[in-house]
Amino acid sequence: MTQPVPIRRPRPRLLAAFCGVGGDTTGYQRAGFHVTGVDLAPQPRYVGDQFHQGDAIEFIREHGHEYDVIHAGPPCQFDCTLTAGTNAAKRSGYPDLLEPTRAALESTGRPYVIEQPPGRAAKRMRVDVTLCGEMFGLAVIRHRNFELGHWAAAKPAHRPHRGRVAGMRHGVWHKGPYYAVYGEGGGKGTVAQWQQAMVIDWTDVRKEIAEAIPPAYGQWLGTRFLTALTGKAAA
Repeated sequence: MTQPVPIRRPRPRLLAAFCGVGGDTTGYQRAGFHVTGVDLAPQPRYVGDQFHQGDAIEFIREHGHEYDVIHAGPPCQFDCTLTAGTNAAKRSGYPDLLEPTRAALESTGRPYVIEQPPGRAAKRMRVDVTLCGEMFGLAVIRHRNFELGHWAAAKPAHRPHRGRVAGMRHGVWHKGPYYAVYGEGGGKGTVAQWQQAMVIDWTDVRKEIAEAIPPAYGQWLGTRFLTALTGKAAA
């Protein structure tokens, strides 16, 4: 008896804006997406299905409507905790990309995700979801806030941390189950430890790992988006 040929449906298309090396991209691919990345800088180790070098906001405005969903993680130096304590003159050297990114996303009419670390940005965005490495058994805390545009997902429970982040603090070495995946000093761990903590093995460039989010976050978001999409279609 001839077996029926399975129907192969195209993967939903996701645009990863400000994609970097592709931490979120890998997660979305695992969730079932075809992912196109766009970044102003060349990304020779980007792991997505396609890549465009160029201005991410302009690309969103021109091509965002071609995708099923858009994930945007604009550079956060203007708002993030690491620069919040610096003087206003130094902060002004970084562009404020949050509002222009949101405006570009809204202009497409497509569902979207905005990702930012904790900091002043949390006061300027709707924090629909916060993800933490402990939720996925990772050796990083790495809190990230997400604003979900034109779709929704239930907030996951924030699990208690198992200890503190390992490293040097005021001349004292502290042990802990987590690594601080940023910067250079303070005993923040080797590149190999960072790779293992973030589950990122396709780059050994410290700066690229430090700027990424764990793939587990993208996989969680992608799975929830597909679930929401399926529920909306059924309704």
